[in-house]
Amino acid sequence: MKADKTSVTRKVKIARGQLDGILKMIEEDRYCVDISNQLMAAQALLKSANREVLRAHIRNCVREGLQTDEPNAKLEEALALLEKMME
Repeated sequence: MKADKTSVTRKVKIARGQLDGILKMIEEDRYCVDISNQLMAAQALLKSANREVLRAHIRNCVREGLQTDEPNAKLEEALALLEKMME
């Protein structure tokens, strides 16, 4: 994996903690809107981690697969497209 492992790991661990908290909220019959807000926060963290992984993949692995170290406009277009899809 070419992405910043520290950053991705931190985000996933925070999301894991949020999920544990959400499970506790559900068990305690907490207010639905509060649970929903926490679910969206966890999703946002996971989406951010995934975006980092995909960015690194496109910028490194795909570029290497094309056997070039030069910036590639097509790769950047694909990256921008993926970012839009993940919003």
